[in-house]
Amino acid sequence: MNNVLLDVVDLKKYFPIRRGLLARVVGHVKAVDGVSFAIREGETLGLVGESGCGKTTAGRTILRLLEPTAGRIQFAGSDVVASRGRALRTLRRNMQLVFQDPFGSLNPRMTVRSIIEEGLIVHGLGNKQQRLDKVNQTLAQVGLDASYRDRYPHEFSGGQRQRIGIARALALAPRFIVLDEPLSALDVSIQSQIINLLVALREQYRLTYLFISHDLSVVEYISDRVAVMYLGEIVEMASSREIYGNPLHPYTRVLLSSIPTIDPQTRRKRIILPGDVPSPVNPPAGCRFHPRCPLAMDICRRQSPAPLDIEGHFVRCHAVAQQRQAKSPSS
Repeated sequence: MNNVLLDVVDLKKYFPIRRGLLARVVGHVKAVDGVSFAIREGETLGLVGESGCGKTTAGRTILRLLEPTAGRIQFAGSDVVASRGRALRTLRRNMQLVFQDPFGSLNPRMTVRSIIEEGLIVHGLGNKQQRLDKVNQTLAQVGLDASYRDRYPHEFSGGQRQRIGIARALALAPRFIVLDEPLSALDVSIQSQIINLLVALREQYRLTYLFISHDLSVVEYISDRVAVMYLGEIVEMASSREIYGNPLHPYTRVLLSSIPTIDPQTRRKRIILPGDVPSPVNPPAGCRFHPRCPLAMDICRRQSPAPLDIEGHFVRCHAVAQQRQAKSPSS
């Protein structure tokens, strides 16, 4: 793949479960379990799945806000996992995060100027006047007046706070931004404004996004490619057009059937899954989706499906593999 900016290989993040007086480890929450993907420069990869599937943990582990249990993360040719000290600080300048909660992610005791300027001070960028100019410039980029810089977060609406959060990420001129459900805490009327802002910023500054969300209609609008995550694993990944036009994995079809639409021509029949999502502490053997899958076979209960590449459309599903074998001329 040409111009790969971020390459994630077999990423794992396990959280230990401790019990007893000695706090012994008795198990692990396998939040991210063997995730692999690559993102080209200037591309947006949408990461979707149910709450608790591990998508937010994956995003924060990539940025080293959480230490990975195993796996390889390369950003612009640099090893993120092995980086320490100044090298890691340099990487983090180019890898920023926009948080889900615009209320909790801004320090209520800091002015907008201090919030945006903080990263510049940490990285030793510019003098006092240059930093002030950068704050004014960044506020203008996200559609806020420069006079807002001396106000506090509680004086703004949710949409304005999220713009401040985006401005904070932009201040260091990053190449890559993880957008962790940046719209979920906002009113529907504000969501369209923020998503259009993100698209405009991406095109203007050639930014690369990992867009984490459970809102499939928004993901379709902003993403070049989409990865579908279930219980710590990516089960399907392809271009946005392929995922929405030709979903292969049964779980992806379930997610797409839940998208509300007023157009009867595009409306899908709603698929209701039985049972609950299994615990990531003790995930099912074989395919992790098999306890809820309408296409589950005996092999699904025994063997984890290998990734299948169908002309750039990746899927992990025994049923899809068997269907493809049946259609093959050599079979």
